[in-house]
Amino acid sequence: MPSMANPELPVPDGLVLRPFRGIRFTVDDLAGVTSPPYDLIDEAGVRELLDTHPNNVVRLILPGSDRHRYAEARATLHEWLSSGVLAADDRPALYVYEQSGPGILQRGLIGDVGLAGPESNIILPHEDVMPGPVADRLALMSTTEANLEPIFLLYDGAGGATTHLVDRISASRPPLAEAETSDGLRHRLWAVTDAEELASIDADLRPRQALIADGHHRYATYLELQREHRAATGGEEAGSSGVTGTADAGGTPGSSVSVEPGPWDFGLALLVDSTAYPPNLKAIHRVVPGLPPEEALTKARGSWRVQEHADLDEGLAALEKTTGPAYLLAGGDLVHLLSDPDPDQLEHAMPPGRSAGWRALNTSVLAEFLLPKVWGTDDDERSVHIVHHDPEAAVRLARACGGTAVLLRPLAVDDVLAVAAQGERVPRKSTSFGPKPRTGLVLRLLTPVETSGSGTPAPAGDPAP
Repeated sequence: MPSMANPELPVPDGLVLRPFRGIRFTVDDLAGVTSPPYDLIDEAGVRELLDTHPNNVVRLILPGSDRHRYAEARATLHEWLSSGVLAADDRPALYVYEQSGPGILQRGLIGDVGLAGPESNIILPHEDVMPGPVADRLALMSTTEANLEPIFLLYDGAGGATTHLVDRISASRPPLAEAETSDGLRHRLWAVTDAEELASIDADLRPRQALIADGHHRYATYLELQREHRAATGGEEAGSSGVTGTADAGGTPGSSVSVEPGPWDFGLALLVDSTAYPPNLKAIHRVVPGLPPEEALTKARGSWRVQEHADLDEGLAALEKTTGPAYLLAGGDLVHLLSDPDPDQLEHAMPPGRSAGWRALNTSVLAEFLLPKVWGTDDDERSVHIVHHDPEAAVRLARACGGTAVLLRPLAVDDVLAVAAQGERVPRKSTSFGPKPRTGLVLRLLTPVETSGSGTPAPAGDPAP
């Protein structure tokens, strides 16, 4: 995306998670109005969610018949606020959020995270973004003037005060809200409004660093919204505490005249201590439409070892046992495992200047060697479809579009962290951290909107009392 450098963007002096007045559903069936993140919902999923509840949040995050009716989302949001379907909490809060189920327990904090570019080393991206999804989310957030779903951040809490407080609150206080969704997960929220507890969290988090686990396109949208808003207002903003200093045109913290932060200088985020609650990392598969499996195999035989397997289960088991770059090709009658690429051809294809860790990632080899050099296909939104987690869904899509499903092993968390720590980014859609926050439990407004619950405007950017 084009960069609109602003010489007076406020820069956080550390990892800042600010309280805000959450917007929450008031309906009895809370599970029925929530959804997975927008990019995990297909057309059938949209219909299923709308059949579950007429006020499902999917009407906001994927609005209208083509999922891009942004003005319709804004009108629906304002209608729900005015009718009381949605209402603002009375006081700014951070929200303890717990997800639990068979073999799953994750706790974290939902709040306003202070925005910082990657050069500040406060919030690190690890994955490239594509302009299409950023433009889509930018149009939605600009039109609704709201953050409708949180991004997912990880940090090394090292047994700090925030983690202890999160665990103590979840174990000793009644939840503010609770829901069990159809995937078997229980979701619970607690509001943290005590000034001393908020101060303890703030002091503990500021020296720390966060990694974007999920929501790279939305975080890029947060930064773009911030730049646009600052450019439109000449850098002026109604102030509140939490962000100090300014950035020069390159995004580096500077010492120019102080710029007071406002709602657009923050974004809705879930922050999880990855040492206390290690994330689950799942694979994201590809489908190359218009590339029949037979043609894909013919082109691959000159540079890859090819092994035939009788069915998908057998092939997936073989894929799981591989150690280097390997992919399971499916979509025809049989499945085939590609492994052990020709080292000379691979070395020639990989871009210079990249770390050894980056070059070893299966998604890097896919994006730089297998797709463009072996198959002559660009790794972009038009040429390659994305399927999260489900290999059978990828195979069905491949058969429907006359293409080839390319099934991958998930990356290792340590490998992703090592690449991000060096300032590199993995190719697009390389990682799927989980469990992801459920959309619809807490929303955030960027501008005041009248709500029927309190009779007063409910701004998102309220500082802590």
